Amino acid sequence: MGRHNLTTVVGFEFTRTVRKRGFWVAILAIPVVIAIIFALSFVSGSSMSDSEDAQAETEIAFAYTDASGLVPEELAGAYGGEEATDAQAAISRVRSGELEAYFAYPEDPAAQPIEVTGVDRGLFDNGAYEAVARSLLTTAAQQAIGDPGLSMAAAGEVSVEPTIYRNGEVTGGFTDTIAPLGLLAVFFLVIVMLSNQMLNSTLEEKENRVTEMILTTVNPTTLVIGKILAVFAIGAVQILVLLAPVVIGYAFFRDRLAIPALDLSALRLDPGTMVVQFLLLVGGFVLFTGVLVAIGAVMPTAKDAGVVFGPLIFAMFVPFYAISLIISDPGAVIVQVFTYFPLTAPVTGMLRNAFGTLDPVTAGIVIAELFILGVLVLKVAVALFRYGSIAYTDKLNLRSVLGRRRPATVKS
Repeated sequence: MGRHNLTTVVGFEFTRTVRKRGFWVAILAIPVVIAIIFALSFVSGSSMSDSEDAQAETEIAFAYTDASGLVPEELAGAYGGEEATDAQAAISRVRSGELEAYFAYPEDPAAQPIEVTGVDRGLFDNGAYEAVARSLLTTAAQQAIGDPGLSMAAAGEVSVEPTIYRNGEVTGGFTDTIAPLGLLAVFFLVIVMLSNQMLNSTLEEKENRVTEMILTTVNPTTLVIGKILAVFAIGAVQILVLLAPVVIGYAFFRDRLAIPALDLSALRLDPGTMVVQFLLLVGGFVLFTGVLVAIGAVMPTAKDAGVVFGPLIFAMFVPFYAISLIISDPGAVIVQVFTYFPLTAPVTGMLRNAFGTLDPVTAGIVIAELFILGVLVLKVAVALFRYGSIAYTDKLNLRSVLGRRRPATVKS
């Protein structure tokens, strides 16, 4: 009987939502907003060239080999470099941390990349190696312009192939962050798209004053779980609708839309990082769902719940305002607070995990915290829903819940 009731609740909640015109309007409006964000990001991207110029002036102690013969020893010395006689020995010194970087200039810089090996300086500061390597070759070429290869080098039209070591292991830089940040984007979309649905699903029957009748045939736990499953199914529909135009455009209209081909071979997937990221996502969703159900049980109307809902959403994603500090200084006090505070822990943990600053011990503590608190809050939320579902116009009296009594009076 309970299983039948759960299926009925899920089916009813799902079909009731997808039949609403506003549901589809909201879904189709999201791609427009995303397009505007991408356009603004593209315009803002012009400032990256200024950052590269600043990195080219960074002082780095490096060794180099020059198969092209373009780099004068005096000029390299002015940049802080010394010529190496053994490339492998120089790479070993970099790997052990004795030397900051090693540059291997190819015989033909116009056709071959400069091989850069460096000690990890941080995700954003690693670009200084490429900038200094390019600047040195460009300056050398400007002193000896005379053939096309030198002209291209002088113009900075050379490619760089970096190899960065962290704790003796090769890192992929931004490539390593693509997949984990993708899960963070999924978490963001799920919360944004489903939070309002979850809140309203526990308030709608209360505002319509039919909850008491429903609870005579359906157990409160079954009703809440059914609503959660229905909202999750609705979220899956929303994500599929959003992804469908992208997949169709890439599969059938890639040439007309000038969409670049995806090189999945460059995508690096670390199993440990992805498992931690997935657990943080699920734990954050469980905790957030429990909090929303509790708000819906306590508050009599959606208007009253909205007063709490706004700050809750802000608290979940406030770590994005400190993203540079989270990446560059994970030991900062504010970052530690964000890491362990339940509402900010999911986003902060996923950001730190994506950028390689979340150690296994901290990850285990945060994941355990999210799941334990999530389950506890969900249980409390079910109890609040049981006693608060018929408090149509008043906020729930928590004493009556703790005392396992129904509210003494219910105003109509």
